[in-house]
Amino acid sequence: MKEISLQTKPKLLDQVRTTMRAAHYSKSTEESYISWIKRFILFHNKRHPKDMGAEEIKQFVNHLAVKQQVSSLAREI
Repeated sequence: MKEISLQTKPKLLDQVRTTMRAAHYSKSTEESYISWIKRFILFHNKRHPKDMGAEEIKQFVNHLAVKQQVSSLAREI
C-alpha cells in the first residue's frame, strides 16, 4: 500500500511565531504582533493577508484612527 504524504505549509500565525522566536523577540512582543494580525484579518472578514495589499492596510489603519481612536504615533509604526 502506498503512503500518501501531505506536506502542508504551516499556518500563517505559526509561521509568524516561528520567525519571531528565531529572531529572539520577547513573548509579549510576539503576542502583540499576533493580536494585531488577528485584528487585521478579522477586520477584513477573515481574508488571508496574501490576498490583500496596500488598500486593505490603509482601510484598517483608517478604521483604527477613526473608530478605535488609536494615536497617530501607533499608526506610524
